[in-house]
Amino acid sequence: MTFSERLLQGKLEELEVAAGKPSRYVVAFSGGLDSTVLLHALKPVAQRKGVEVLAIHVDHGLQADSAAWSRHCEATGSGLGIAYRSLAVTVQLESGQGPEASAREARYSALHGQLEIGDWLLSAHHREDQAETLLLNLVRGTGPAGIAGIGELRRFGPGWLARPLIDVDRSALEEYARQHELNWIEDPSNADRRFDRNFLRHEVLPRLRSRWSDISARLQRSARNASEASQLLADLAAIDLENLGGRPQRLPIDGLLALSAARQRNVIRFALRSLGLSTPTAMQLARVLDELIPAREDAQPLVKWPGAAVRRYRNAIYLLPEKLQAAPAAGPVGRSPLALGDGLGVLRFEPGAKQGLSKALFERGLRLSFRKGGEEFQPLGHTHTRKLKKLLQEEGVVPWMRDRLPLLYAGDVLVAVGDLWLAAHAASKPGVGVCWQDRPALH
Repeated sequence: MTFSERLLQGKLEELEVAAGKPSRYVVAFSGGLDSTVLLHALKPVAQRKGVEVLAIHVDHGLQADSAAWSRHCEATGSGLGIAYRSLAVTVQLESGQGPEASAREARYSALHGQLEIGDWLLSAHHREDQAETLLLNLVRGTGPAGIAGIGELRRFGPGWLARPLIDVDRSALEEYARQHELNWIEDPSNADRRFDRNFLRHEVLPRLRSRWSDISARLQRSARNASEASQLLADLAAIDLENLGGRPQRLPIDGLLALSAARQRNVIRFALRSLGLSTPTAMQLARVLDELIPAREDAQPLVKWPGAAVRRYRNAIYLLPEKLQAAPAAGPVGRSPLALGDGLGVLRFEPGAKQGLSKALFERGLRLSFRKGGEEFQPLGHTHTRKLKKLLQEEGVVPWMRDRLPLLYAGDVLVAVGDLWLAAHAASKPGVGVCWQDRPALH
């Protein structure tokens, strides 16, 4: 198989059937062979298609020569007449994930922040990368999603992540680079066999290739078959999630127990992925099924792993980030929407709502605050003053959200608790509605 800019253009146009034409190509540019070939071949393709190209190099700061690599990447981009940007990241090596996974997480997080609506992030993964990933995931005891390996196209932030070289052999990329006299960086860490991926690359795959010369293509076919099976499991999980109420943050225990253990595991993994949370190991997921789901209804057990946590409250389990966002600082409230922090949603105020806060009271000014303890007020529809703590218990608001509920005050008087309650004396018809958009699961 040979590689050419025409082959690249055909693959990109094939991907457009699912993703539409990109507003911009953003290339994850390491300066290595693969991304150098991708960037070089992409330039004429992008010119013909009228799409802007931006090359982004992520400097992990893990190698002594990383600054020189950044300069090389900048020179390459300049030589091709392609816009270039360098990003420095801090890799959390103490995260427990290992240096490869930690660097990958830092890299994709940085790239995610650079994308605009309609952008395609292009990564130069090729067929041998796919073979290594499949073998690595098999050794780790993965399921169909892991055997499916590296996906060709998926949603990523406000745009898409595409891998147009995933069916191309590395040898074809090397031949293209020689023909066009390209220069690239050789990362010395790629030869370090202490890393699992490098061990597979240098020790295992060559032995397999000596027996089956087309081993990478064979593994690629297996990955595609597993991808189909994984999609069927995702379709089943979507059906089960809808039957459970359609809320991935909250899964009712009774509904889960009506499913087989395999479908319980499947729908929990699916719900975690749909929330952008990390999926658990088999052992961690077994703890959810064996310890958390059967727990007493009045217990509040917790199972967590890097990037996610599962809690139980009353008759449901809740899928959450590992670390909950702290409540933001108190402050004045105006007409503009009020962002409450990652995962906590936004407070919006809607004049002319059928029922809401008194317009006069709202215009005099409100203040945002959070629970300190001892709050009380008379909610609309109640005949007397109530302790907020007691109201939250009766309403079944999950304990971990009670100190994160946005409280609105007029002076020192509590007039609204998120969009759950209005104070009787502060309400009017019509009024200024309080809308808590994208609020987390409270019940």
